[in-house]
Amino acid sequence: MTSSQVPNSTRTPSPDLAEQEALDVIDPLRHLRKPDDDGDIVPSQPPSILNDTTCLTFPTYPVQAGEHDRVTISLRVDASPGCGGIAWPAGQAGRFLPSVLSDYLVLRGSSWLKNRQVLELGSGTGLVGLVAGKLGADVHITDQKQLLDIMNKNVEINDLQSRVTVCELNWGDKLPDVPRPSIVLAADCVYFEPAFPLLVQTLCSLGDSKDVEILFCYKKRRKADKRFFAMLKKHFTWKEVMDDPNRDVYSREAISLLTLSRKL
Repeated sequence: MTSSQVPNSTRTPSPDLAEQEALDVIDPLRHLRKPDDDGDIVPSQPPSILNDTTCLTFPTYPVQAGEHDRVTISLRVDASPGCGGIAWPAGQAGRFLPSVLSDYLVLRGSSWLKNRQVLELGSGTGLVGLVAGKLGADVHITDQKQLLDIMNKNVEINDLQSRVTVCELNWGDKLPDVPRPSIVLAADCVYFEPAFPLLVQTLCSLGDSKDVEILFCYKKRRKADKRFFAMLKKHFTWKEVMDDPNRDVYSREAISLLTLSRKL
């Protein structure tokens, strides 16, 4: 190899190479994308959500005239604490698992929730628990320490301090010192494989009575999720919620709303 052929690590990149490297920093996945007419191998990534506020309104269901009030929640979303700080989309139609479960709570109405003790696992922004609080339940929304601030802000901006309390709960740890719930809510909690046994352990601690109702909203994403349900099957049975008028819509996106029953 001649001296002119030896790579020089100190050589200044050509303007074209420097431009390409700069584009790689901005979008590391750009080489996996094809022109628009061919479709993308990797879809374009949405911008990061930092300290934004959105408003969600859940429709009423005329099951009994006047029973169901329209429920509106203002929601602070922020990806900086981690994935729990935003409401994750569940499929191409833009369904959100917390929204699926929240819709169902509105369907069941305040007559089912009023003054009941409710605990939500993996609350993230707190959306599901906030809806339950709006419907008259006494709610504890729980998650890891880094998400407590955004949950507290969401309780405050919805003026639900008298109904909704924020608590730290790491799955597998001792339950917080709160009243025993009669309803446990969980939406989109099956996503991190090392946490599967810890989530099952916490569900067992909460579901140690036949009087506890557990609503579990889940989206099928990976083969590894089967491992979670294999663990869950040792302690629980489950069945799909069949009285939800939205079931045909979200089930096409591999979303299921389940009721869990402890094997006692």
